[in-house]
Amino acid sequence: MKPIDVTNIYKKYKGLWVGLKKMDARAVVAAGKNVQEVMDKSKKKGFREPILFKVPTKSIPYVGSLRS
Repeated sequence: MKPIDVTNIYKKYKGLWVGLKKMDARAVVAAGKNVQEVMDKSKKKGFREPILFKVPTKSIPYVGSLRS
C-alpha cells in the first residue's frame, strides 16, 4: 500500500475522529468527537465499515525504521 498524504485531512479535522472510505482512504465519509458518532454518521451515508482514524491535534514529524 502506498503512503497517504493526510495533510488536508489534518488541517480540517484536527482533534476529531474521522471515517475514511475503504477504497479511497483520502475521502472522509464522516467526522465527530468520538468513534460512535463517526460510525453512526457513516452508516447513515451507507458506509458500514469505514477506516477509523483519530486526527492528532499537533503535527509531529516522525522518522522510523522497520529494522529492530
